[in-house]
Amino acid sequence: MRIRPVTPDELPVLQDIERAAGAAFRDLGMAAVADDEPPALDVLERYRRAGRAWAACEGGGRPVAYLIGEPVDGALHIEQVSVHPDSARRGVGRALLAYAADRAREEGLTGLTLTTFTEVPWNAPYYARLGFRALEEAELTPGLRTIRAHEAELGLDRWPRVCMRSAPPEEP
Repeated sequence: MRIRPVTPDELPVLQDIERAAGAAFRDLGMAAVADDEPPALDVLERYRRAGRAWAACEGGGRPVAYLIGEPVDGALHIEQVSVHPDSARRGVGRALLAYAADRAREEGLTGLTLTTFTEVPWNAPYYARLGFRALEEAELTPGLRTIRAHEAELGLDRWPRVCMRSAPPEEP
């Protein structure tokens, strides 16, 4: 598994990965999430140009997963991490998150944050197994509150959601 920065010509591939990964939400009665469009190409390009769009590639170098993030209140906030179903359950998401944690540490950020669904097995329960912990309302930073408010405007609060945080691994 190789993780590297996304190239401009791969942005449509990231959208394809997002659509394929999102389809699993349909089986949980979350068709609105499954049908949600992936980030637009200009949005993905913004993350890429900022140096915060990474792809996990197998074999021939074609991305099978990706992660985008940006600094929010001193942490690297994971905006999206998606793994194509054909590459699921192989540690690809875990590897991307570890890579992002390393980048966060290099930038002097205090850890990783994300927002996710609490009752989706590959969401909050998965992140908890990776060392993320749910944040209490009083622990939310202003930036995380803004993100959660935007998610509510988009209707994502139809299902229980949570903010989670993980500190980057210690240097050896």
